[in-house]
Amino acid sequence: MFDLRLQCAEHVKRFSVSAASPSGWEVRLEEDAELRHVNHYEDWHRLERALASVQREIRQLTEHGWTVVEV
Repeated sequence: MFDLRLQCAEHVKRFSVSAASPSGWEVRLEEDAELRHVNHYEDWHRLERALASVQREIRQLTEHGWTVVEV
């Protein structure tokens, strides 16, 4: 559904959203290949809020020099 990697110097952050079950989604944040956050959502509106938060963080990181890494 959504998978994005950002890099700054030797540091990498990966944001991903995937279907975790027929009625739910999983939102993950990995930093330097370590899992930092994983949240499960069954309500679409809560997922939308989580995605908005992820998008804000991505925007802030790119404004501070992080770049998108092609997967």
